[in-house]
Amino acid sequence: MALFGKMEDLSAPKKDNNEATDVEKVKVLIIGSGPAGYTAAIYAARANLSPVMYEGMQPGGQLTTTTEVENFPGYPSGITGPEMMEDLKKQAERFGTDIRFGMATKADLSARPFKVTIDESKVVEAEALIIATGATAKYLGLPDETKYAGSGVSACATCDGFFYRGKDVAVVGGGDTACEEALYLSGLTKKVYLIVRRDELRASKVMQDRVIKAQNIEILWKHQTKGLFGNGVVEGATLVKNMGTPEEEEVKIAIDGFFLGIGHKPNSEIFADYIDTNEVGYIKTIPGTSKTNVPGVFACGDVQDDQYRQAVTAAGSGCMAAIDAERFLAEQE
Repeated sequence: MALFGKMEDLSAPKKDNNEATDVEKVKVLIIGSGPAGYTAAIYAARANLSPVMYEGMQPGGQLTTTTEVENFPGYPSGITGPEMMEDLKKQAERFGTDIRFGMATKADLSARPFKVTIDESKVVEAEALIIATGATAKYLGLPDETKYAGSGVSACATCDGFFYRGKDVAVVGGGDTACEEALYLSGLTKKVYLIVRRDELRASKVMQDRVIKAQNIEILWKHQTKGLFGNGVVEGATLVKNMGTPEEEEVKIAIDGFFLGIGHKPNSEIFADYIDTNEVGYIKTIPGTSKTNVPGVFACGDVQDDQYRQAVTAAGSGCMAAIDAERFLAEQE
């Protein structure tokens, strides 16, 4: 009778119980969907690169939360955001893109093939990687922002301002983004309330001067948003002035649109150890290309665009990423 069980081989490497064991090799991997990712997929598939795409947490990206899109070429009568993304997805699939639901949770870009972990369980090794993970608009966290999403609440004045011509709207924020949104909307709307929680603006001096001089922009100093109200659509906002002071009071304003101007957060965290970004996380690309500092890794769409953040510019950069990837792989042969 044995007194001991089978002895452990102490010289053998220990297996990490958290290590993914399912590994797949692909030529081109696209992380993220939306106009940039789907366009990259269309071009890559037509170039016979057999792209594999993982759509991420929000298949179709931010446009899936937009009701009407009227500024994308080719849709003279407009189209809803979800319909447009479904069209782009079908087009990518038509040419052979393998589109999958899943989220990239880890990345190792230290060497080719690049290793991307999906849903913390599967590793995809790619000869070329296209990052199209987008950027997430920052919200205040109010339940009403979700309740009225697409019905008066927006995080993009350039995208949705047209629908509020001649109406009254509000913009939340005190930085450059909020001032830019307010100024853009002031050229379309009857009146713009700029809701600022402090007694000063954080925007650059030139932006402050422009906002203050705009005749139809009213700055509501020391105001914070408590909630929104309306029958199915936004009809007004409830604000708190001088919150936390003896002078605190509740204020209601009548508005048709409520715009968030507190910035965006690029979804670049899992690549940050390898990819150069700016101070707030937008991926840096070589001007005129989609190339990052890592050869074979390309970025397109809002994850690398802190200036325009439009569907059409995202689509254009997706085209660039696919062509750059195709040329890169050709050079490796």
